[in-house]
Amino acid sequence: MAQSATVSDLAARHGVSRKFVYQQTHKARSALDDAFSPATPGNEVLFELAVTKAWLRQAIVGLTLICRSPYRGGVEFLRDLLGLPVSLGCVHDVLQAATRQAGAINQGPDLSRIRVGLHDESFQGATPVLAGVDAQSTYCYLLAAEQHRDADTWGMHLLDAAQHGLDPDHTIADAGQGLRAGQKAAWGDTPCQGAVFHIQRRCEGLASTLQHLAKGATSQRQTLQARIGRAGQRGPDDELAIPLALARQVETQAHGLARDVRTLTQWRRHDVLALAGPALATRQELFDFTVEELARREPGDARRIRPVRVALQNQRDTLLAFAGVLDGKLADIAQTHAIAEPLVREACVLHRLPSTSPACWQGWNRLRAKMKCKFHTLFDAVSRAIAHTPRSSARRRHLALARPRFQPHQPLHHACRPHVRHQPRRSARQGQAGCPRF
Repeated sequence: MAQSATVSDLAARHGVSRKFVYQQTHKARSALDDAFSPATPGNEVLFELAVTKAWLRQAIVGLTLICRSPYRGGVEFLRDLLGLPVSLGCVHDVLQAATRQAGAINQGPDLSRIRVGLHDESFQGATPVLAGVDAQSTYCYLLAAEQHRDADTWGMHLLDAAQHGLDPDHTIADAGQGLRAGQKAAWGDTPCQGAVFHIQRRCEGLASTLQHLAKGATSQRQTLQARIGRAGQRGPDDELAIPLALARQVETQAHGLARDVRTLTQWRRHDVLALAGPALATRQELFDFTVEELARREPGDARRIRPVRVALQNQRDTLLAFAGVLDGKLADIAQTHAIAEPLVREACVLHRLPSTSPACWQGWNRLRAKMKCKFHTLFDAVSRAIAHTPRSSARRRHLALARPRFQPHQPLHHACRPHVRHQPRRSARQGQAGCPRF
């Protein structure tokens, strides 16, 4: 194909006939043509779609809910792409019918199979949005925009959910007073575990702030040192010598404080609040130790450290409640498979090591040598137990943020009414003479 040799030379060199060389050349040219030519021309029919009245109703609802289209957007879509004239009233009727169907479905869910509920609060602008999600299936059983997020509002929604069978073993939420008080008023003694995500983010925010302050102290010291350098060498009694010494002292203290708080935060995240880890009693000891060490460094920046330290002290039991749940699951695994609990815990701790770590595979081989044929059964059971032990209510927020634009669920006519509120009277009637009715 490159014309670097004749067909006869190629046939003689490889011991084949010239006909065979021509055949291979043709195959190569066809492959290149297929690779560099468009697979389907732009005017080729890809598929045929049967447009029915049911499909048109689905298109109108999809345009409104998925594409956030106003009423007029649906009218223009059907008119310009399908050549189908419809009125604003027709679009409104379709959405109203869909609203009634959705309302009937929403009134009849069976929530009795939800064992762990994730409760959280977010804001749409200045409006609080109360949310509840099933930890296992991520089914959203509560998503309501309210004027308040106090105990009465939460209690009302939780009582409504209880009428549909919602009776979880426990819930997971942050330290919001209204949320917790509302749950206690509605569900009594149903445990409410602490969400690890919120307090950990707060601790990491504190560590980042102290790190920025330490960098600022370094910049101030460097600026002062540069001023002394421009002024030339002076004696120890110079007016800038004392400020420089103080700046160096402040820099050293700031960097030490930032480093210690960062270390405590990482230790708490990896060894105390990690899902795979030691038993509850050990976690409690480590948690108390990190809080005590943070209290020892509190004089360094009491205004920033004290609120975080107090929050950690007050939320210790709720934050570590997930560890008690996991301990119970691991004890059941040990009893079911007749395996010593220390070996089950060893399999649990292996899950917090990255699979690319040599320590992970060394521990894997040691445990496999001890367990022999029971190893894979044990490891799979521990993996399932860890996967089904949530410790944060932030999953609801991540699901919400995954939407293109998060908006609370509300009736369709409320969501779309502003788009047609001030339209002329004749526009609502346009096309009625030849409009199909869905």
